[in-house]
Amino acid sequence: MKKNKIIFWTATIIIALWEAVMPVSTWILAPEYMTFGTKALGYPDYFAYSLTVAKVFGVIAIIYSKTPNTIKEWAYAGLSFTLIFAFLSHLFVDKNIGYMLMPLAFLGILAVSYFYKDKIQNNKLKSK
Repeated sequence: MKKNKIIFWTATIIIALWEAVMPVSTWILAPEYMTFGTKALGYPDYFAYSLTVAKVFGVIAIIYSKTPNTIKEWAYAGLSFTLIFAFLSHLFVDKNIGYMLMPLAFLGILAVSYFYKDKIQNNKLKSK
């Protein structure tokens, strides 16, 4: 059980750093770079800001222990969609393999977090 929690929290913290802390810190500390990635893909400036807000809410929903499971499921789905569409955007616009692989790697880490969340929940249900 302890191993499952360590794996879950390691994956979840990596996702939190990548999907929430990094964009928010860019917004606060280097706002001139906030739209750098999305502008290069042809998205309007406001998209970067709204995407950051949505990612932060998603990470909070995943990390906060009292979040209802339905909300957590939607948060995982939303973060999955952002990573899938980041991959697709790079595939169709700049075709940079490094930029395409990065969201897929984080999608894998997000999947580990999701899988171990369910594993921990199932163990809790079995022990009751």
